[in-house]
Amino acid sequence: MDNSKKTPSLAEYRQKVEKAKDFLEKKIKEPPEIILVLGTGLSGVAEEIEAEVVIPYEDIPYFPRSTVESHRGRLVLGKLSKHRVAAFQGRFHYYEGYSTKEVTFPIRVMALFGAKILIISNAAGGLNLSYQPGDLMLIADHINLIPENPLRGPNIEEWGPRFPDLSEAYSKRLRALAQEVSGRHPYLREGVYVAVPGPSLETPAETRYLRSIGADAVGMSTTPEVIVAKHAGLEVLGISVIANVNDPDNFQPILLEDVIANAQRAETRLVELVKKVVARLE
Repeated sequence: MDNSKKTPSLAEYRQKVEKAKDFLEKKIKEPPEIILVLGTGLSGVAEEIEAEVVIPYEDIPYFPRSTVESHRGRLVLGKLSKHRVAAFQGRFHYYEGYSTKEVTFPIRVMALFGAKILIISNAAGGLNLSYQPGDLMLIADHINLIPENPLRGPNIEEWGPRFPDLSEAYSKRLRALAQEVSGRHPYLREGVYVAVPGPSLETPAETRYLRSIGADAVGMSTTPEVIVAKHAGLEVLGISVIANVNDPDNFQPILLEDVIANAQRAETRLVELVKKVVARLE
């Protein structure tokens, strides 16, 4: 990515969002009710969708391109249980060189279709030492350390309020539903997610600091999308797959290949949980 490029004006950004929407409007049979964002090693949820349309990101006007090998980079439209969904297989990250407005571009476009719920997943490093690799963590709250807010700059009132409330960024209703359909299984945790810029992984001192400020898991995504989703009035369910756990006082090397492999091993749990939650939604 070339960070020297000129930042588009609000009018240019709005035009790009609306052109992407116009393109997708010709492809979508019925507007999606639910948006799914599937992170590192977790794209298998999309395989459960009765797909009607599959669109590579490069075919959608102004969509970013995923540069992360484990992200497939396509939009799957169809039905999951009885609900119409739009699933993003692969996301974009601040560390790839994108602005947070670019990172959240897909959420902004889908929100204009009237979607009501965002279910967003990620692979995260466990900071809470009671967690185990393969656990799922319902995100109860977040700490955003990515140094750019996607709402920075002039606000478009039709898209949402200037100062959106984040007192319940992650829906209590949806978290309770997830706990219920899981049978309150021990592998399903609940905690605070902290987003860092990346792409370097945390040092022992940074891990100790993140634990001290109240985080249970750490990753490099999710918070920008959630901020935009809440700005647009969506209800959010966030789920982290705990891919590794590192004790800062007994630190072990973190290898991306291990993170991806552990996330993929936990994918069956995530797929079943998401399917059950969607099936129970009104």
